[in-house]
Amino acid sequence: MKTLHFKTNLTDSEAIAAVTKNLNAIEPIDGWVIDTEAPDNLLTVQTIDNRIADQVEQAVARAGYQAEFVFEGSED
Repeated sequence: MKTLHFKTNLTDSEAIAAVTKNLNAIEPIDGWVIDTEAPDNLLTVQTIDNRIADQVEQAVARAGYQAEFVFEGSED
């Protein structure tokens, strides 16, 4: 399992609701969460395919928001 992290401008429940459908439509995503308390409003995506960073950025952009890939981690 891979974990991808993105800086976003998603700051509230309205923004999260706007991107939910788009993120849920990306098949390799096993789960995701947005930490609006983190300084960069961190979006953390769990996936089996670490090549989907562009898809995540585009999905967020289609909802009118921004996401920028920061780093990849792996689940122990």
